[in-house]
Amino acid sequence: MPDSTQVAQPPAQQPEPGLFAAVRDAVRGAHPKYDYTEGSIGRSILLLSVPMVLEMLMESLFVVCDVYFVGRLGKEAVAAVGLTESMMVMVYTLGIGLSIGATAMVARRTGERDAEGAAHTAAQTILLGLVLSLGLGVLGVAFAPQLLVLMGAEASVVASGSNFTRVMLGANATVMMLFLINGAFRGAGDAAIAMRVLWLANVINIGLGPCLIFGLGPFPEMGVTGAAVATSIGRGAGALYAFSKLWRGGGRLHVEPRHFRFDPQLMARLVRLSGTATFQVFVGMASWIALTRIVSSFGSAAVAGNIIAMRVVMFALLPSWGMSNAAATLVGQSLGAGKPERAEKAVWRAGFYNMIFLGLVGLVFFVFAGPIIGFFTEGGAGPEVYAYGVDCLRIIACGFLFYAYGMVLTQSFNGAGDTRTPTLINVFVFWLWEIPLAWFLAFGLGMGPRGVFLAAAIAFSTLAVVSAYFFRRGRWKTKRV
Repeated sequence: MPDSTQVAQPPAQQPEPGLFAAVRDAVRGAHPKYDYTEGSIGRSILLLSVPMVLEMLMESLFVVCDVYFVGRLGKEAVAAVGLTESMMVMVYTLGIGLSIGATAMVARRTGERDAEGAAHTAAQTILLGLVLSLGLGVLGVAFAPQLLVLMGAEASVVASGSNFTRVMLGANATVMMLFLINGAFRGAGDAAIAMRVLWLANVINIGLGPCLIFGLGPFPEMGVTGAAVATSIGRGAGALYAFSKLWRGGGRLHVEPRHFRFDPQLMARLVRLSGTATFQVFVGMASWIALTRIVSSFGSAAVAGNIIAMRVVMFALLPSWGMSNAAATLVGQSLGAGKPERAEKAVWRAGFYNMIFLGLVGLVFFVFAGPIIGFFTEGGAGPEVYAYGVDCLRIIACGFLFYAYGMVLTQSFNGAGDTRTPTLINVFVFWLWEIPLAWFLAFGLGMGPRGVFLAAAIAFSTLAVVSAYFFRRGRWKTKRV
C-alpha cells in the first residue's frame, strides 16, 4: 500500500518529437496553434527554417536552370539577362523592403496574439505594393532599350535582349506580390505556405522555360524572351495561389474585405519602417549594379562569367536566406511576447547552423569551381566566359563563413523592426568601402574583373563583423513596431 504522506509528482513532460518528425511537421506546416515563443529554440528554428530553406532552394534551382538554358543561346543572351536583373533591382528593392516591414509588423502582432492587426497589416502592404509595381511596369516597358544602353550593353545585347527586359519589367507586379504575401506568411509563422507558393511558381517556370526558349513541341521559339515569359507566368501563378491562401484562411493569417480599407495611420507606419528597409536594400542592390557596370567595362564575356558565377553563388545563399528569415520571424515574435533574451539566443543559434551549411558549400565551390562553371558554359558561352566564372566563384566562396553570420544578423535587426542600424552599416560597407575598393583594384592596380570579385568578398566579410558588433550592443531589443 503506498505511503499516504508521499507528495504527488507532476506528470512527466511529453518528449520533443524526433528530428524526422520535426522535419515532417515543418514541411507540412506547424499547427496553427503552435507557439514559437515557447519551448525549444532549436525546434522553433527547425520548424521555421526547413520550409524557408526549401523555399529558397527551389528559387535557387530556378536561378541555376534559367542561366543553364539561356547560356545555350550565347554570351549576348546571358549578358542581357544579367543586365536586366541588375535593373530589376528596383523591383526587388521595393519588394524586399516592403516585405521586411510586413514581416516585422506581422511577427510583432502575432507575438502579441493580435490576429486582426496582423491581417490588417498584410492587406495594407499588398495595396501599397500594387500601386508601386504599376508605375515601375509602365516605365520599364516604355524605356527598355534605353535602360540596357544605360547599363553599358553592347549593340548586339540591346538588339537581342530588349523584349526580355520589357517583359520582365512589365510583369514586375508578380514579383512584388510574391515578396509581400510570402513576407506576411513568414512573419505569422506560416513558412510552409510560403514554401508551397514559391515551389508552384518555380516548377511552372522551370518546366515552361526551355519550351518557350527553344520552341519545344507546340510552343513557339522565343529565344531569350521566352525565359522572361515563362518566369512571368510562373510567378503570376504563384502570386495568385498565395493570395487565395491568404483570402480563404485556414492558417495563421486570414484577410477579409474590411482589411483592405485604406488605413492612413497604419500605412504611414508601414512606409516609415519599410522606407528605411527599402533604402537598406537599395544600398546593397545599387552597389551590385555599380559592380556589374565596372565588370561590363571589360566586355560581354566578363559580364557573362560574372553572372553565371553569381547565379551559382545564389544557389547557396538563397537557402541561407531561409535560415536568416527564420531568425527574423523568431526575433519579431519573441519581442512581441516580451522575451528579448529568447530572441537573442535564437539569432546566435541560427547563425551557427548557417555557418556550418555555408562553410561546407563554400569548400565544395572552391574545389570544384571548374566543373561547376563548365556545366553552364559548355554550350555557346565560350572559354573566356568560363575563365571569368571560375575566378569569380572561387573568390566569392572564400567568404562564405562570414556571409553566414552576416545574413542572419542583418535579418534579425530587420525582424526586430530596427531597420536603421543595418541600413547605416550597408551604406558604410557597400558605398564607402566596396565600390571604391572595386574600382581601385580593377583599374588602379590593374586586376580587372578579379579585383571586382575580390572587393565583393571583402565587403561582405566586413558586413558580418560590423553587424556582430552592433548586435551585441542590444539596442534592437527596445525597438517599437
